Amino acid sequence: MAVWLVRAGRTGQDENLALDNDLVTIEWENLPDLSAINTREALEKLMGEIYSTEKPATVKNWVGQVWAFRDRIQKGDLAVLPLKSRSAIAIGKVAGDYQYRSDLGGRHVREVEWIRRDIPRSSFDQDILYSFGAFMTVCQIQRNRAEERIHAVIEGKKLPRESAEATEEEAAAAIDVAATPDLEEVARDQIVEIIGQRFRGHALANLVTALLNADGYQTETSPPGPDGGMDIIAGRGPLGFEVPRLLVQVKSSDQPVDVKVLRELQGVIKNFGAQQGLLVAWGGFRQSVLVEARRLFFEIRLWDAGNLVDALLENYDRLPESIQAELPLKRIWISVSAD
Repeated sequence: MAVWLVRAGRTGQDENLALDNDLVTIEWENLPDLSAINTREALEKLMGEIYSTEKPATVKNWVGQVWAFRDRIQKGDLAVLPLKSRSAIAIGKVAGDYQYRSDLGGRHVREVEWIRRDIPRSSFDQDILYSFGAFMTVCQIQRNRAEERIHAVIEGKKLPRESAEATEEEAAAAIDVAATPDLEEVARDQIVEIIGQRFRGHALANLVTALLNADGYQTETSPPGPDGGMDIIAGRGPLGFEVPRLLVQVKSSDQPVDVKVLRELQGVIKNFGAQQGLLVAWGGFRQSVLVEARRLFFEIRLWDAGNLVDALLENYDRLPESIQAELPLKRIWISVSAD
């Protein structure tokens, strides 16, 4: 049983399509139905004709990815879908052969039985995340006993000790040569790892408080211990009396929260006379929370680890020196390949 990374578009534009229809898909919208293409050589000839203006090396790379999706992925293999809309990984078991779905706008798809749609990225060791960050649409993940370790995460078990203790150099060496990593994604995962190590428990609420202060809110943070469903009260204006008045609940657990937490926050918002709420869950959210949160769009916002990093990067220069010392970051610029 192999493990395959299959992305849902560079910006995650096909995530909902994949999750809602129990499938993984690749675009290459200029390619016709490949059901009758039975050899890699035939695919290479076809793609060479369609993409004749592209560099030969680029076409060769694309042929490898499309052929893997068309032929090499087998029923029973695991498909890994890193989500862009939230800081989570969806993993499913491939349940069908290649299909061309004209009813979905001409999509190349494989049916998948989703096992988990909400595994926090922080559940995986850094070397596995490096592989998930491969700058490709389709590639096999196989270094460092990846299959065994990914199965362990799915089952909620602790990863093997030798994997957890791998050095950063060893982790980087685990990347397949052909699977160039998305450096932005790798950097974000490293920031998430640091926050997970240094801002556990009530310290995470303190970090969220600092982010709200940097964004112009006056805040009051509950002390450690039982908080009655409220960690932070925040309001605009010099004294915090102006709207919006915000109530914040922070959950630092590595496990996704369920819809009960969302409903409790909704009740506490009314009790405090606040207009809106923010639910921060380091381990992300169950699907039931995401569904109900759509109905509460004008009342409650959700932050997972990825959203918190977004807020951190936006407000970093305005954070207290004590927090910057705990999270030393430097902004850099790099060129990005168009391939």
